[in-house]
Formats: sequence, structure tokens, C-alpha cells
Amino acid sequence: MSLSKPVSYPFPWTPPLEIPEQWRHLRQQPILEVCLPSGDTALLVTRCADVKALFSDTRLSRNTARHPDSARISANNQLFGDANIDSDPPRYLAERSVVTRAFTARRIESLRPKVWEIANDLMDQLAAGPRPADLVSAYAFPLPIRVICHLLGVPTRDRDKFVGMVNGFMSITRLPAEEVESCRTGLSTYLTELIEAKRDHPGEDLTSHLVRISDEDQNTLSAYQLRHWVQTLLIAGYVTTATQIGVSMAMLLHRPHIVKEIQADLSLVPSAVEELMRYQVMGSSIGSLRYALEDIELSDGSVVPKGATVMLSVESNMDESVFPDPYTIDIRRKENNHLSFGSGIHYCAGAALARMELQVTYEGLLTRLPNLTLAVPGAQLRRAEGGFINGFTEVPVQW
Repeated sequence: MSLSKPVSYPFPWTPPLEIPEQWRHLRQQPILEVCLPSGDTALLVTRCADVKALFSDTRLSRNTARHPDSARISANNQLFGDANIDSDPPRYLAERSVVTRAFTARRIESLRPKVWEIANDLMDQLAAGPRPADLVSAYAFPLPIRVICHLLGVPTRDRDKFVGMVNGFMSITRLPAEEVESCRTGLSTYLTELIEAKRDHPGEDLTSHLVRISDEDQNTLSAYQLRHWVQTLLIAGYVTTATQIGVSMAMLLHRPHIVKEIQADLSLVPSAVEELMRYQVMGSSIGSLRYALEDIELSDGSVVPKGATVMLSVESNMDESVFPDPYTIDIRRKENNHLSFGSGIHYCAGAALARMELQVTYEGLLTRLPNLTLAVPGAQLRRAEGGFINGFTEVPVQW
């Protein structure tokens, strides 16, 4: 571990469409001490093999809220920290199995026509609207919010209310503490009301499915855990996917030769999705905080000490020992086992849904609007600051 002053984290995205320079030197040491926006320090594990192993290591606890000495992401927002939720085995595995059964491949694939319907509607509006247009507000954020609300049975009339509360919930330094707390409380109240509405009038949506499981056996999914999982699925299914759509489309349009490759061979869409997931996630690893319950030795003999707060580096997707020529976007890359969805017992339950939405987006936008380009130089795009995720505030496009 370095004895030098902790490095400020997250690393700044300058220029906005290029990998931060700090990423290129991370793997010179397996553990980097960093200073989070809260002012607390944590250890960033940098190498892909170590990160993958640690995702399943039970000596690292996700229950950071239960450890008073754990580092905080933000000084005024505990974000996903909840001492009443057990995010470690065996409790976590029991709950996760309920959720993953609901996210079956058949259920997700059955949604593809609905996703295309929503995407086509948004593309109709985009094509008929003024130029240039903002791809973030016109497409990237509306698509996943409509998809996840459809999947979870959130009424159309509540979408805007939900979006406002989630934006506050995800603030790190962007909003004052009292506004963050108001959003957190409002979101909790809203989800309680949604669950009660589904209990009284169940449907075929995922929330109704989880309510039925909870009502049948509180030991499998308590009322509190039910609300937590519905909140997690709503937020993860909305914000992360929306941000990835905006960021990855900006990355593609900044490289017209790759766009032409995909347009010439749409069979490349799935591998292009994986490569853009590897190359350009939403900004940082601050969502992966863990607490070391014991000393943990890494592959080179370095030790994560007991009591340390650890981050599992998404920057490890640039590990040269795993991904040849990692700083080049190669949409034909083989063996692309990136860690953007996590790994092992903490692999993202909604990964298949996110992949499908990205596939529909790439194919839809690049065929419906074949002359789609950035309306401003890529260097002028601005990343959002002070939030949990660092996507672009706008992606102006023309066609």
C-alpha cells in the first residue's frame, strides 16, 4: 500500500470522452489509497483478478452501514447504506434468489417487443422534433424509466414524481442535506404506497410478484426487505441504464468509423454493447464499497487490512493482462469478461435487461437515424458533477 497522501476520488473525466489519465497507471500497485467526496479514505483494489475474486469473498462485507468506522461516500447522504438490510450471505443469497427468479431470461426476452415499441415511439418524437436535439433527455433517460416502470407496474402518472425523488436520492454533493433527506423520505413513502396498491390490486408486474412472495412468507422476504428490493430495482433499472445509454452513444458518435462498422454489420451490436460496457461505464467505483472483516491477501501478496473500507475497481476493466490493448474500443473483442455488472454472488440481477435495452438502442438509433452525429465537438460535452453517477448532462445530436 502506498504511504503517500490519498488520491482524490473519483478521478476527473478530462477530456470527457477519454479514459482519465490516472486509470493508465493504477495497476502499478494492487491497492491505492483514495479520498472519497466525504473526506473519508478507502482502498481501491486495481487489478482485474483481485477484483473478481473479492466480489465473492465473504471476508468483505457489503454491510458498511453496520460498521461505524467504515468510510462514507458522502458526508450528507448515506445513499444505499442501510443497517437494517443484510447484503451478505446467507441472508442476501436467499433474497437475491427470489429476485433473480423473477428476472428469468424468458421474462426479459418477452419484454423485447415492448422495449422496441418504446424505443420506436421515442425515435419518432426525436425525428419529428427540432435539431439539434439532446439525446439524453429525448431518449437515454425516457427509455429505461418507461421500461422499468412497465416491468415493476409503476403508473405512468407517477414517472415524473419518481424521477425527481431518485435524482435527490443519488446526490453526493450536488444537493443540500435537507433536500436529499426529503427525497429519500418521499421515495420511501411512495414505494410503501405502491406496494400497498399492488397488494390490494395485484397485476402481472414484478412488484405484484414480489408482494405475493412476501405475503406468503415473511421469512423469505420481509416487508422491509420487499421495499428495499423494489427501490433497488427501480433505481438500478433506471439511472444506471439511462446513463450508460447516453455515455455509450456519445462514445460511439465520437468515433464515426465504429458507427459505420456497426451499420454495415448489425450482428456486431451485442459485442459492441459489451465493449462499450467494458470501456465506458458511468464514472467510478464508489458504489462498490465493502468493509474488510479480516485481513485479505491479494494475488501478489499485498494485504487488505481488517477494518479497511474497500472499493472494487471498475477501472480494472482496463487491466492489460486481461484485455489486450485496453484503451482501444474493439467491438470485435473476444473473451470480453468485463466486470461492469460485478461478478459472482454480486453479479447484477438486471444485467440481461440492461444489455437488451442497449442492444435495441444501438440498432434502433443507428439504423433509424443513419446520419446521426454529435452536434458539438466531443470535448465540449459536460459530465454531471456531485452525483452518484457521472454521465453527460447533455449529448446534442443532429442528423
